[in-house]
Amino acid sequence: MTGWRSIRGRVAVVITVPICLLLSVAGLAVQDRAEALGDARTTRTEVGLSLRVQGLVHQLQRERGLTSGLLGGEKKFRPTLAATRKRVDTALRGMRRDSTVEDVVRRHLGRLADIRAAADRGTADRAATLAFYTTAVDALGAVDPVAETATGADRQLRDGLAALRELAAAKESVALERGLLNGVFAEGAFQGREYVAFTEVRATRVAALARFRQVATAPQLAALKHAFATEDAKRATAYENRAENAADGPVPHADAGTWWDAMTVLVDDLYAVQQSVGHDVRDRADRLSHDAETGLTAYLVAGTLMTALVAGLAAFASRSLTRPLGALAEAAHNVARHRLPTTVARIQQSPQDHTELLLAVDAPDNPDAQLLGGTAEIAEVAASLHQVEHTALRLAAQQAGLRRTTTESLANLGRRNQNLVRRQLRLITRLERQELDPDALAELFELDHLATRMRRNAENLLVLAGQNPPQPTAAPAGGLEVVQSAVAEVEQYRRVLIATVEPVRLRGHAVADVAHLLAELIENGLTFSPPTEPVEVHGWYDTEDDTYCFAVVDHGVGMSRADKERAHARFSDSGEEALLATPTRFLGHLVVGRLAHRLGEGTRVHLFDTTGGGLSALLALPGRLLAPAENPSDSPPPARPAVSSLLNGFRAGVAHAEARTTQGASS
Repeated sequence: MTGWRSIRGRVAVVITVPICLLLSVAGLAVQDRAEALGDARTTRTEVGLSLRVQGLVHQLQRERGLTSGLLGGEKKFRPTLAATRKRVDTALRGMRRDSTVEDVVRRHLGRLADIRAAADRGTADRAATLAFYTTAVDALGAVDPVAETATGADRQLRDGLAALRELAAAKESVALERGLLNGVFAEGAFQGREYVAFTEVRATRVAALARFRQVATAPQLAALKHAFATEDAKRATAYENRAENAADGPVPHADAGTWWDAMTVLVDDLYAVQQSVGHDVRDRADRLSHDAETGLTAYLVAGTLMTALVAGLAAFASRSLTRPLGALAEAAHNVARHRLPTTVARIQQSPQDHTELLLAVDAPDNPDAQLLGGTAEIAEVAASLHQVEHTALRLAAQQAGLRRTTTESLANLGRRNQNLVRRQLRLITRLERQELDPDALAELFELDHLATRMRRNAENLLVLAGQNPPQPTAAPAGGLEVVQSAVAEVEQYRRVLIATVEPVRLRGHAVADVAHLLAELIENGLTFSPPTEPVEVHGWYDTEDDTYCFAVVDHGVGMSRADKERAHARFSDSGEEALLATPTRFLGHLVVGRLAHRLGEGTRVHLFDTTGGGLSALLALPGRLLAPAENPSDSPPPARPAVSSLLNGFRAGVAHAEARTTQGASS
């Protein structure tokens, strides 16, 4: 009887675990539905607030334009301006219910009365007044709750919110252009930097509308097209063209009142489109909220029924599962400890073409309940175990395929970017040869440098994907050339001090990888050191180890011992798991490690503290990567005192790391 009760107790424990797991899964599903419901309700509420904020912005934009025209000399705007100010005040009173918006109104519109009074007296500066209104509009746009709304996984809702944001930016650009040119047309000419501001505003509008078209629906695009196809919009475009052609002189045939009326119609039409998009987003949020409520109710009911059903089945099964539990447990242990890990490892290591074949060969047979000595209930459990094992194998195969696909996609993207950057560099080179203006040539050089950095980023993708460069150079290169090539691929290259690089020639197949590796180390030193401090690069022969060493020395924040040990671990780990587990901010460590691994045995990268503060990175290249000197009579010079401290620090760090490794192995 004692043995029977013991077996029944163990059966109860074993059955309780899946019940808890099922309840956990059901709880997670309910939590997910509850979060979706909360997100939808939040979006619906905040879109409503966003529409109220945009209503205030719309009136402020109109007051800004009328005020600019008044300051330009158009007195006929006074009646319209007075009515617009009343609407602005009404909208401001409606914003006092939201603390965040009220705080922005208090900080950025506190001087509104003074600005209005100065504009009425004609003593206000037109540019400063325009800047005051624009700053307030930008501040209100920054606290627009739509920008912070959680959109979940619903693509349509995300696109609607993005369309609403981009349309708000485009409308602000149109309204700002209306106010700016209203003053210009009233006065008859541009002042100061007004023409530059006009061109920047137009460029901002074009960019915002382009982004809007990428996420807007067909009806929204049709509404936008209709807004820009009206006679007033065409008339406004004609006035814009006149202003664009009057950069250095008076604006011909430009009536401020006609411009204002045409642009006001366009702004109002855009505001109508904006409201329509906002209503669409709110309707979508309402539908998602209703669906989430329905799903939450269904999950709760299903979870309750599932719990009751499982509990009843567990109570029934606990009275019948006795003798075959030992055999079934042994079979489960065999699957978990031996069969499943072995098969999963084989699937992950096999080529993609052989994955399905391995699944077919290694698919577990359905165990016979009679062999286990059980009844129909045990047969069901055994079948479930079989299904779990088969599902785990299928998931392992899918995961292996996903990893291979991810790596191939990463490599494909890297190669595409690399080809595009190469074409871009060739084009820039042709432009540099044709350009005679020194200023334009300097900008082309900056563009060339940016493209070179982009090429290194593309090569980083190939390195992380485990791909070799398609066309490695075959010509040896000098050590100084390699360092200069690395310096040319970093952003703040002017801060790099090439201190001393003793003559050396690297074999052709190693030139590109060594330059890339040095560029990563130099970039890291520049990033984590003060902008006023240089990063030094040294190069020398180490005759004791028959190696050539490059050292990158900075005087920045340095690294703790634990961080250096983790960095060294990333340098030495070239497996796929490292790429999946490493945080993105440390991917540069993996690039350095994989480049060092690709250079072959004997290539080492080590970090140690710089004397006086900072971090030094040392790259040691074995003698097999060094090409014979052009003059065979030349012999490598001995290491000078300037680099002896770096070499001693490197050797001490390596000895410490080897000691820790030996101690860990012995323990």
